[in-house]
Amino acid sequence: MRKTTITLAAVFLSTGALVADTYSADVWADNWFEMRIDGQQVAEDSVSITTERSFNAESFVFEAKPPFVIGLVAKDFKENDTGLEYIGSRRQQMGDGGVIVQIKNAAGEMVAVSNEGWHCMVVHTAPLNKSCEKERNPVAGEGACGFEEVAAPDGWDTAAFDASDWPNASVFSESDVRPKDGYDRITWDQSAKLIWGPDLEQSNTVLCRLTVE
Repeated sequence: MRKTTITLAAVFLSTGALVADTYSADVWADNWFEMRIDGQQVAEDSVSITTERSFNAESFVFEAKPPFVIGLVAKDFKENDTGLEYIGSRRQQMGDGGVIVQIKNAAGEMVAVSNEGWHCMVVHTAPLNKSCEKERNPVAGEGACGFEEVAAPDGWDTAAFDASDWPNASVFSESDVRPKDGYDRITWDQSAKLIWGPDLEQSNTVLCRLTVE
């Protein structure tokens, strides 16, 4: 009889361990984001990154069992590897990025916000020399228009990955990022900050992660 009781308890505990909690998330990005939880996509920006001025906020719900890893892919628009936009026009320029995140549990308690505690790796940097912005015929990889691109490390958005050598996210003010189009639709917690790679203009694709205990 004792053996049966222990077996049933073990089954109960095993089943309970599979029950996930519900979380709600708000994300605003310039220009585009994808969110993953423990390596699985839970949300993607509904506005294509190729849409001009594709700034918008997304609110969504996901399920997870803590501790879990938030993996965020954030991209600023670029026409090509020069890192520029509006190439050949009077508006030719480097774009600038920025993303802000807040996540609450089912009780409405804040469990994660974007801040300097996240670790971020830049996987596309361009142009390497900002004078590329003034080139009359900018060509990726030539002269001032050099660029650096690295592959996303395998499993970077999972608990097994060691991101201790990744730099902390850079925090920027609203005046730096100038958020618009959807940003004001969300009531952001005071602790939620706009983050990005080290340079708003040259860091074009950023991988950021945070473990929620």
